[in-house]
Amino acid sequence: MAEPKRIVLSGGKVRYRLMVDAGRDDTGKRVQLTVTRDTATACRQERDRIMHQRSAGTFIAPSKITLAEWLDQWLEYKRRDVEETTIRNYRMSLVQVYEKLGHVRLQELTEDMVQDFVDALIVEGRRKGGPQGKRLAISTVEGILIRLRGALGRAVLRRLIPVNVAAEVRPSLADKKTDKRERERAKPWTVAEVQAFIKGISGDRLFAPLLLSLMGLRPAEVCGQRWTDIDLDEGLLSIAMTRTMVGNKTVLEKDTKTAAGERALPLPRGPWEALRQLRVRQAAEKLAAGEAYTDSGFVVVDEIGRPLNTRHLREHAYRLMRDLGLRRVRLYDARHSVLTVLATSGVPDVILAAWAGHTNAAFTKKKYVHIAAEDMRGAAAALDVFHAGDPKALM
Repeated sequence: MAEPKRIVLSGGKVRYRLMVDAGRDDTGKRVQLTVTRDTATACRQERDRIMHQRSAGTFIAPSKITLAEWLDQWLEYKRRDVEETTIRNYRMSLVQVYEKLGHVRLQELTEDMVQDFVDALIVEGRRKGGPQGKRLAISTVEGILIRLRGALGRAVLRRLIPVNVAAEVRPSLADKKTDKRERERAKPWTVAEVQAFIKGISGDRLFAPLLLSLMGLRPAEVCGQRWTDIDLDEGLLSIAMTRTMVGNKTVLEKDTKTAAGERALPLPRGPWEALRQLRVRQAAEKLAAGEAYTDSGFVVVDEIGRPLNTRHLREHAYRLMRDLGLRRVRLYDARHSVLTVLATSGVPDVILAAWAGHTNAAFTKKKYVHIAAEDMRGAAAALDVFHAGDPKALM
């Protein structure tokens, strides 16, 4: 075992130094550490501490890697598990982490640094969607924390750091209350608003695709529908691919995000009949356009067959909402309205999750089912038994 060597510094100060074999790093390269202390005893103590931790499997070799460098490595690692669009979203959510904490060495990052970063982010972290430097939504901050915790958790597994310093960092209760009080949250359409929209767009060329949104399909699933995915005889619709947007510019055609997303749904009468009519209409448009027609096979196309993307569908829907004088909501929020109606109509949880393309019914209900006062009218009626005039009604 190495013993300390006595060294004399240029100023005459005496110190003791030794080399310690600390095992191998992530790449398999041998790690040797230089320990320098004022006494030989202190050198031996540090050597023994390192050897003990190495034996116990808890030793963390010193590293100069910064948080930004580690986040780059983590994002590259995540490419094995998620799609490119998801990687892009991860990187976007970590932009401010890169800017504010990226220069800090990973092993020097502390819980206090992360908590201070989160507190400042909430107060003045907004970058777009309104005045910059204003409060950032708590939900956005929590999304950033989820990504950061994931990256630091991976660093713990790789023995780059001993603990995940972001594990217990949270927005304060006061900030959550302020966010709830000040932030206006868009509410999904009520049943009456959905009915008014359907009635108002019945003559629109994209009536059928919009009805697919109003039966709970994601916009990317609607735009990814092909006629080969639809059985107009049996009234069945299969969801096997999506057409999504990367950066609101580039169209990406891909399979569904999860296995649960690949599903088959029976068509309600309204969308079923609207799709029949659209099929006939597109046949006539193809005949009229002749060689100019693009036979792409997609359901959501323009008059000469060119596929429309989610931005086209969204902007078209917004124009219709404006013309009808209806409250503007995202097409994606139609899923919330649909799943709330299904849940309050007594549809079993397992069917609710399968319809939404989820594996977990609890997630579906927590994320997408929003109970309004009107939805509880039946409960109020049931309580009228306590207010009946005939005492026998209470028995």
